[in-house]
Amino acid sequence: MGFQVMTMTDAAAARVRAIVENSGPDAKGVRVGIKKGGCAGMEYTIDLVREPNPKDDMIEHDGATVWVEPSAVLYLLGTRMDFETTTLRSGFTFTNPNQTSACGCGESVELKAADLAELARQKQETALAG
Repeated sequence: MGFQVMTMTDAAAARVRAIVENSGPDAKGVRVGIKKGGCAGMEYTIDLVREPNPKDDMIEHDGATVWVEPSAVLYLLGTRMDFETTTLRSGFTFTNPNQTSACGCGESVELKAADLAELARQKQETALAG
């Protein structure tokens, strides 16, 4: 396809590495997906990966590995995965250009599939400018 599905920050990579290190010798990374749920319609899912699915897209950053479920790819194209700790919570966050709205608590989102023609146009413009 030519596009990296997602990127992750250094903080997200550090948290993924910590999860893997604390989950036993067969832990490989985490899998990100989406499921129907919450008041806005969809929720991000994160699961430990012990056996990678060859159909998943894989991203790596700073020694951390994240797989993306095939059914989530079009909804996650261009997403940046981060990890933040605040006074009230800590967890992974997603800056997703395909998000059209979110619930008030931020636990669920409404997503649209990525526009592949627009992504190709942006990639071409970037190549011409550079």
